[in-house]
Amino acid sequence: MSIKNQITSKTAIALEDKYGAHNYHPLPVVLNKGEGVYVWDMEGKKYYDFLSAYSAVNQGHCHPKIIDSLKQQAENLTLTSRAFYNDKLGEYEKFITNYFGFEKVLPMNTGAEAVETAIKLCRKYAYEKMDIPEHKAQIIVCENNFHGRTTTIISFSNDEDARKNFGPYTPGFIKIAYDDINALEKAIKNNKNVVGFLVEPIQGEAGVYVPQDGYLSKARELCKQNNVLFIADEVQTGVARTGKLLAVDHENVKPDILILGKALSGGVYPVSAVLADDEIMEVIKPGQHGSTFGGNPLAAAVAIAALEVITDENLAENADKLGEIFRKELSKFANENKLVKLVRGKGLLNAVLINDTEDSSTAWDICMKLRDNGLLAKPTHGNIIRFAPPLVMNEEQLMDCISIIKKTITEF
Repeated sequence: MSIKNQITSKTAIALEDKYGAHNYHPLPVVLNKGEGVYVWDMEGKKYYDFLSAYSAVNQGHCHPKIIDSLKQQAENLTLTSRAFYNDKLGEYEKFITNYFGFEKVLPMNTGAEAVETAIKLCRKYAYEKMDIPEHKAQIIVCENNFHGRTTTIISFSNDEDARKNFGPYTPGFIKIAYDDINALEKAIKNNKNVVGFLVEPIQGEAGVYVPQDGYLSKARELCKQNNVLFIADEVQTGVARTGKLLAVDHENVKPDILILGKALSGGVYPVSAVLADDEIMEVIKPGQHGSTFGGNPLAAAVAIAALEVITDENLAENADKLGEIFRKELSKFANENKLVKLVRGKGLLNAVLINDTEDSSTAWDICMKLRDNGLLAKPTHGNIIRFAPPLVMNEEQLMDCISIIKKTITEF
């Protein structure tokens, strides 16, 4: 009998513990099926998914249109590498550039790869078109950022768990406070070698920190005035999550470089992308950047289907409507319950701040009780619980989930 036929939740957890690197601390639930807003564990218990694989599953688990696209393409051609042309990549490149309003796309696989790509693109543009001395380019980033965990990216993180004992670190970055336009202006004015500003429109991993109205548009204008590239990392906030196609759309901002990933495939396959106009993208020449899997025909077919679902099912509008209901209901609850300190977010990317210290286990313990009551969520930064369900959720399901959250916290 195979392991698959006799495996239990306890066995699955034990196997990961014994044979896998311990670089994650999952909630103890073993999932083996997903459909729409629901997931099921090995014992058949059904849960609402309120994490959406960190916003990768915006279109819901196993969306039939995306899965059909995956199956059809997988039966024809999966990978050629970029040593040859394939019949899907050009179609996808035309589709995604028109979809987001850019002239060029550089396809990659993961969010961290896309961030690294954007950094390289910004630096190369600076040296070849901005007359910045080689190796002197500086990119401004924000404190409490989360752009991935590669060596370069952790070099400008202030998360010590991600940084400690991984040095030496990559130079070339200036850290400033997030949501502080004066800090950005000062950093630009005080350094003639600043070439880019890399920012999350909403800081997701930091606890769904939403900046003040006008911050992004003012930052964009500052960058434009000073010939600094505005680079928006929308890996988590993009593709309808915040109630607009992109989070920067809330302030009518168009970045110079746009970074996408996660929901670009609906969680079905690793797909990421960096978009920019010709003036910027043309600095990359053959041999200077690439990926064996980047731009493969399977990824191209899946991404087209995933983006079509966003439009066809009006998922940005749904996220906007349901997000308003979620924050209104939970904010009223926060006024009645001392354990809930604050509710914040945009669209269906929201966070509840638990009234306890960051080093307490309260948020984790609440998530364990939520699991017992049929809803899966995960804490971030100790005392914050992030709530981000698939965007295909309807109002009846959302109200059911709100009842579960209120009941759980009240009982807790």
